[in-house]
Amino acid sequence: MIFDLIFLKKVLLISNLKIEIMSVLKVIEVLANSEISWEDATRKGVAKAAKSVKNIRSVYVKDHSAAVEEGKITEYRVTLKLTFELE
Repeated sequence: MIFDLIFLKKVLLISNLKIEIMSVLKVIEVLANSEISWEDATRKGVAKAAKSVKNIRSVYVKDHSAAVEEGKITEYRVTLKLTFELE
């Protein structure tokens, strides 16, 4: 599994006090497929990941490909990068 960590600073102003809250985001790579389309494969990948990964913030389609048999596309494949916030 390939992953990256991203740090975001959230700044809150409360009664003239500046409070910084550090958010930590993690990026994982997910492979998904569909017999319908690349868009459907993306939806399926995010839905499946959301069952075990909380706080998904974004998805980036890193790569897409297709399986071909007898001159016809039989499967659409995507490589996704999912970003989620750690609790």
